[in-house]
Amino acid sequence: MGFQDILLDIQNHPHYLLMPLVAGFVGYITKVFALEMMFLPLEFKGIKPYLGWQGVVPRKAPKMAATATDLLLGRLFTLEELIGRLDGKRMGKEMEHHLRSMTDSMIRDIGQRYLPEYWNRLPNFAQHSVIKRIEKKIPGIAEEIWADIKKDPNNYIDVKHLLVSNLTKDKALLNDIFREIGAKEFVFFRNAGFWFGFALGLIQLACWLLWHEPWLMPAFGGAVGLISDWLALNLLFRPLNPVKFMGFTIQGKFIARQKEVARDYASLIAKELLTPANMIEEVMRGPSADRLVDLIQKSIKKASDEQLGIARPLVKYAIGSDRFNEIREYVVEKSLEMLPKTAGHIEKYAIDALDINNTIVSRMDELTPEEFESMLRPAFKEDEKILILAGAVLGFLIGELQVLLML
Repeated sequence: MGFQDILLDIQNHPHYLLMPLVAGFVGYITKVFALEMMFLPLEFKGIKPYLGWQGVVPRKAPKMAATATDLLLGRLFTLEELIGRLDGKRMGKEMEHHLRSMTDSMIRDIGQRYLPEYWNRLPNFAQHSVIKRIEKKIPGIAEEIWADIKKDPNNYIDVKHLLVSNLTKDKALLNDIFREIGAKEFVFFRNAGFWFGFALGLIQLACWLLWHEPWLMPAFGGAVGLISDWLALNLLFRPLNPVKFMGFTIQGKFIARQKEVARDYASLIAKELLTPANMIEEVMRGPSADRLVDLIQKSIKKASDEQLGIARPLVKYAIGSDRFNEIREYVVEKSLEMLPKTAGHIEKYAIDALDINNTIVSRMDELTPEEFESMLRPAFKEDEKILILAGAVLGFLIGELQVLLML
């Protein structure tokens, strides 16, 4: 077909000139589709195990959370370092008023429940004196317990379990973390799809004008989806190190924005995951919870023995061994109930002392591009081929539709 014939063909069929725009649309829509497949649905939809889909991020949540946690603990900070920043005396001071109030209630409850025959005979000033004497001991007991935890915090707090369980339990939160820290990159991803598609669409137009083969439409549609998805995904992370090209500095979009991403990532970790409330919850409900119970039992036994001194056997005999042990168990139970309620009273101090946000930001700045990529890429690398192939299939189908419109 000669040049004049091509011009005539365009005049007769001006809608052919829309091909690059349609290809750009294919490139854009396949990126939107790929992003949605990455995050949605939160739960598997379809017939298990293969006929259906679950978002890559929620489906790979345990592995991705474990990978991110390994980096946090292995490269950014240690649990010993964090716990070492919390001062037992200062925490006791922050909780003092709350502890006194709860101790008052607990002692009166013990008196009424287990020792009514003795407690009710005591005049008010004597009851008050007993309560005050015990209240003075509580901060010391709390400090001793904290000192034991600080000796080997990994024995009581499993940070990996804390992070992984919270992220896998709340898949929407995991999605939010990756959506938020990657918001700018996802805009680039979608826009790059359009321009890559538009460029391929120009080639498609030239081929169509020369040969008018119907198979060109689905072939180019599939190629646009496949190639633009692959290019856009790789440009998020490649090249890892800055490369000069024709006066421009080129680097993977995520990698080039390391400092900004670090701030967003640190903020989310500090606000949503490594909070004092979550850490206390992990101590109480995590895999090592029994060790905390044992530690509190041991501390309360030691404190009660020291208070009673040589009178301990007489007291035990007077009220009975069973009741004596019941009181101890009750104190342990109430102490465990008190822990979550005290979290709010130390939260502000703990957040300032732990300084998780600034710690993560400053140390993420020191990560090499390879280490930084290893923290974020799993969100994209897992099932990357499936996302690219899905883009190709969608592009192919749109190409088939284009054939119907062109002919």
